[in-house]
Amino acid sequence: MDVLNSRILLQPRDPEVTTAFYRDTLGLAIYREFPGGTVFFLGGGLLEIVGRASSGPSEDMALWLQVRDLHAELATLRERGVEPERGPRREPWGLDEAWLRDPDGVRIVLVQVPSDHPLRTDVRPSDG
Repeated sequence: MDVLNSRILLQPRDPEVTTAFYRDTLGLAIYREFPGGTVFFLGGGLLEIVGRASSGPSEDMALWLQVRDLHAELATLRERGVEPERGPRREPWGLDEAWLRDPDGVRIVLVQVPSDHPLRTDVRPSDG
């Protein structure tokens, strides 16, 4: 499969409230807007708020967002009235995570990769 682009499609119960949350509360940059939807940048991916759902999300779904400074992001979110569902902690797999929810209850996992974590290891072959 030769994937050229990707995005997550999120159908909220109230598109205006959810769009405002991702735009104003989380502060995600808008990639593009069109009648009936907004697409946000998510690092190397995109999040599209489109349509309208009649029910809430599955508990099995989570949006994983890697950030540079977890504590700074949480402080900013608290200033904007968002308290995490679960505060920051080091997980057994070595990542620092905090959880919050969007207006529909989608779990958002904010992740900081510690400097000594294997995900930060340069896996490119050396030239020597």
